[in-house]
Parts: sequence; C-alpha cells; structure tokens
Amino acid sequence: MTAESTEEQRSADALRTSRRVRASELGGRAWLNTGGKDLDLAALRGKIVLLDFWTFCCINCLHVLDELRPLEEKYKDVLVTVGVHSPKFEHEADPVALAAAVERYDIHHPVLDDPDLLTWQAYTARAWPTLVVVDPEGYIVAHLSGEGHAGGLGVLIEELVAEHEAKGTLHRGDGPYVAPEPTAGTLRFPGQTVPLENGNYLVVDTGHHRLVELRPDLETVERVIGSGTKGFLDGQAEVAQFNEPQGVAVLPASIAWQTGYEAVVADTVNHRLRGVTLSSGHVQTLAGNGVQRLLDAGPARVNGDGAGTWAKAGPDAGAAAAAGAGAAAADGEPHDVYAGDIEDIGYLGHGTNVSLSSPWDVVWSEKLQKVVVAMAGTHQIFTFDPLTGVVAILAGSGLEGLLDGPAPQAWFAQPSGLAVDPSGDLWVADSETSALRRVRLGDADADGQPAVTVETAVGRGLFDFGFRDGAADTARLQHPLGVAVLPDGSVAVADTYNGAVRRYDPSGRSGDAAEGAGSVTTLARGLAEPADVVVVTPADGEPLLLVTETNRHELALLPIPKDAQQVDEGERQTQRPKTPVAAGPLGLTVRFKAPTGQKLDDRWGDPTQLKVSSTPAELLLAGGGTAQGLARTLELNPEVAEGVLHITARAAACDGAPGEEIPDHAACHLYQQDWGIPVVLREGADSDLVLDLRGLD
Repeated sequence: MTAESTEEQRSADALRTSRRVRASELGGRAWLNTGGKDLDLAALRGKIVLLDFWTFCCINCLHVLDELRPLEEKYKDVLVTVGVHSPKFEHEADPVALAAAVERYDIHHPVLDDPDLLTWQAYTARAWPTLVVVDPEGYIVAHLSGEGHAGGLGVLIEELVAEHEAKGTLHRGDGPYVAPEPTAGTLRFPGQTVPLENGNYLVVDTGHHRLVELRPDLETVERVIGSGTKGFLDGQAEVAQFNEPQGVAVLPASIAWQTGYEAVVADTVNHRLRGVTLSSGHVQTLAGNGVQRLLDAGPARVNGDGAGTWAKAGPDAGAAAAAGAGAAAADGEPHDVYAGDIEDIGYLGHGTNVSLSSPWDVVWSEKLQKVVVAMAGTHQIFTFDPLTGVVAILAGSGLEGLLDGPAPQAWFAQPSGLAVDPSGDLWVADSETSALRRVRLGDADADGQPAVTVETAVGRGLFDFGFRDGAADTARLQHPLGVAVLPDGSVAVADTYNGAVRRYDPSGRSGDAAEGAGSVTTLARGLAEPADVVVVTPADGEPLLLVTETNRHELALLPIPKDAQQVDEGERQTQRPKTPVAAGPLGLTVRFKAPTGQKLDDRWGDPTQLKVSSTPAELLLAGGGTAQGLARTLELNPEVAEGVLHITARAAACDGAPGEEIPDHAACHLYQQDWGIPVVLREGADSDLVLDLRGLD
C-alpha cells in the first residue's frame, strides 16, 4: 500500500462512525425526480445512500452538488444520492420554486421536499450543507458538514462496496432517478443582461451555458456565443463552452481597444472570468485556473478581535495569517500586512494563476479602472485589471455574515449583484443576508491606500428577511440578486425571492422615513424570481426597467412608476429547530480533522479559533468573544428562556504528512464554518454542545 493510499484509508476510517446507528425514515411533503413515486429506505436497501441536506439559495450547497457529480457517475450502479431540501427562506418552501431550482441546477438524483425540516431534525443536521452516508443495510456510517468531502467519500464508498459485496448485501443496478421534462425556449433560467451600443441586449443564458444577443424586441435572436454544451473551452462562438455563467459587463471602448475584447463574463461554475470579443464572438479565459478557491490563508488573517486584515501573499505569510489571533512569525513579530496602493489592494496574483470561487456578477468601475467581481463563493468583492491581469480583493474578510466597517474587516454573505453610482461607489446585492450594501471608495491617502469602507443600507443579518417597505432600518428584502442605480440617484433592487423590484431612496423622500434617513418602496410585484434589473432609456421615451425573470425564462420591460407601492407583509426569521440546553455552564466543542494530505499548522501557536455571540446578548453571561481553540465553556443566563448562539469556527491547515514538519512553501488553507444555533433552556437538558467543522459523530 502506498503512502498516498494509506492516507486515503485514514481519511475513510475517520469518516466512519464508531457505532451502528439505524438510519431514520425519510419524511417530507413530496418527492421530485422520481416519476411521481414516493421513496423510503426500504426501497433503497442494498444501495449506498448519500443524503445531501441542502437549500437552493446556498452557494456552499451548490458547490457540493458539483463535488458529488463525479461520484454519482462513477458509482451510479451502487450509489443513490438523495437531496433533502431543507429551506432557509420562506420562498424556498414553495414547491414550484423548488422544482424550478432542481431543474436549473441540473440535479440528476431524487429530491425530498422537506419544508417542515422533519428529516433535517431526524438526522440532527445543523448546517447547510450536511452529508450523511447510509450503508446498504440501512445504518449510518458517516455524518459531515460543509464542502470538500468528495475525496474521503470516494474511499469510503469503495470500502462499502467491497464489504457489502462480500456479505451479499449490495445490489447493483439502476437507481430511482427519473428525469423530468426539460424546459423549452430561447432562454433557460437567464442571469444578468447588459445593453449594447447597437441597441441590442447581451443576455447570460445561464441554463443553456451560453450568451445570447437579443434585438430590442427582446425575442429575436441576433446571435449566440457558446456551443450550449456545459463545459470549459475557449475559441470561436460556435465551439466555446461555459458552465452556468451568471454575470456580464461591457468594458469602455478605450479599454477594450487595448485588451482586444469588449465583454467580461462571470463563468460561475467554472470559477473563471472569460473575455468575449463581440465583433467575432471569440471567447478567452482572463482569470481563474478552474480550481475553486477556498477561504485560505493567503489573503486573510483574523486578529484577536475577530477583525480581518489582508496578509501578504506567499506560503509563509499564509500560514502565519491563518494562525489567527496573535499569529507571529519565528522572530516573534506578526507577519507583514499587505500594504499595496489603489492599484493592487489585497493583491492575489495574475490571471489564470489565481483560483476564484463562483464569481456571480461583474461591473466596470471607472474610479478604480478595474472590473469589480462579486465573488459569491468566498463572500468577498474582488477586482480584475484587464490591462495587467492582476486579481485583488477589494472588500470582505471572507467571513459570512453582515458586518460593516473598513473593507478588510467587513463581512458579506454571497454577494450576487453589483452596480456603480455616479460618485463611483459600489452597490451590492448581498443575497444571503437579504441586504443592500454600499462599498464607498474614498480617495487614496499618502500611502496610496484608498479609504474603502462598507455600509449597510437595508438588511439585518443572515437569518432576517421579509417583505416590508418604509424606513430603511426596518425594511426587509428576501435574497436579492440584482441591483441598479436609477436616474434620480435611488437604487433599484431585484428582490428575487419576493418576486419584486424594490427601490431604496437614500434621501428618504419616497417613504415614511425621516428626511435623509433612507426609505424603501416597491416598484413592481408578481415577478418570477427576478435575478437582474437594468435601467434602459429608449431614444424616444422615459427610462424603463429591464428585468430578467429567471423562472419565466424571459426579459420584461417595466415602467418606473411615479407613485411606488408601500407594502408591509412583515419580517421573518429563518425557522430552525431549537436545541434544548441546560442553563448555566455549557461546554462547546467544535470537532475538526484536517483532510487527507494536510495537517494543522501549529508553527506559530494554536491555528484554531472560535468566535461566539448570542441573540439576545443577555443570553450569554460568559464565554463570548474571539479566542484561540475549538473548545470553551459558555455561561447561559437562566433568566433568558431561549435565543440563538452565533458561532464561527476557523482552523488552519497546510499540505503535509501527519507526524512530519510542514514543507517549505506548502500551500495553506483556512477552514471556516458559521452556525446560528437556536437554543431553548430546559432543566435537565444537555450541558454540552458539539458541532462539526470537519468532524464526525
């Protein structure tokens, strides 16, 4: 057995549970992709069953869908993947919306619609995504959360095949998946749209993996760029391949003349930026090497207060950065924080040498003279310089959530839509926090550093959403994906899961807010998951809203109403099952095991970190804040009946073998998971809470 296979074996052993636990039955509202049949575990006996607890808003869940595809193909006669859809947002509980999402993301396995989280609770899932492996006899053998488990799962499946083939309990053959009828039409789940100088519109035809140029009637196809085959290939329009592209931007003529291409495409699932020469339709790759960027140590570091700074790129700097609070180099001093200028803030590298993660939208910034990228997969805002090829971080620590302040410290949650206002500031549709954010670009200081800060105009946090107009501080959105600046300086938002276009007026003129306080109104309703909104002005008329209705597979032109609607359907919070815990001391443990081929990077101290807070704040008497280590004792207030524990865990690992020193120039990786754990205090309940970052039951 080789050293590599020995490590894979250790990984597989680590995945397996130490006791035989019978899998719970699969309960929910309905099944999809089964030809109308209901499934149960008895019908799946003899197969290896992989339960994927997911929700269709979640970028990490979408990453896992792609990670699992090779396993599903390789083991198609022995493995049955079952998606257990466990909704976060109210809209995701709509069965029609779920069916559209299953089609949109090309899910080729059965999906259980579990809107009441019955199966979620039965399997004690606490995070999206969660994976559970059930053996052919119906026993749970692995329980995992997060991304990056495909390698270990492959080894485990091989083990289970050998074991149960020998026992005679493995049944080979086709699984229960039945393909639904595909949607026909010119567009299929379109993403972003941009107007062209010739009066046409360039549409990202996401579901067909291509770009479509439409004439002004929004129906006649001028031409298609991309073969329509899902994949990755540069070349002429008829052979080029994309993989679920989402965003597109057109460069100024002065820049395009120098680069040789006019459009930049966010090729989302390929984790790349592509350049398109509109005159010929030729497609080339501009940035991204095709490897999904994880939240690694190179660009970010966490200080003792939980705030982030960008660390100088390089393996040693990365390791020190990942070490977190109080990280220091061998000389006892912290590694250098990157001090670039406005041209290379948070420098990462050049072009195809850099890994990206699900770029969702792109926009040209005249002030920065760069393409700004909504990097949904790492919850950050990047820039790409089309003249030099430099890729850099503009804002975001990489932590998921809603936190304002200086750009390196700010938290985003799956930023998905971008727009630039006349002052040069950026507006961001921050989808997972149901928020509208603003990135202010100040002038460069004496050191060349721009004062880049992040503010929240509308939104409260990861689990707060709704459909409420009025004062901006109480207004609510639901998973917005698009944003545009209107002629009067207000901001239109494609409020995707509310099926609406909303308007944020910074002056407060259009709502009930006090003058200058900011307000929100509704411009249009009844739309089918609008993913984008663009302002267009016909030569002979008033400005209009061009809205991409993703689930109707079409574009719609809407007038900008003079009298906007005032809607108040309330605010919501994501409803998750409450975990009973005892008042008083609560032992918190987050389990982490470095993946095969990596080891914890303890060269500069403990490379792990916990950050804990609560809602309400009074729930937590002691144990809050940020500190090293993945275990601590919290003190819960017996006077507070229930609340939410907000927990963020991080761990740094570098490539290297267990028991050996980490090699020079080893790649280092930063792993992070956020939980919002609803708890209810009960006498006699558990006084321990165990979570998995990369751990096991």
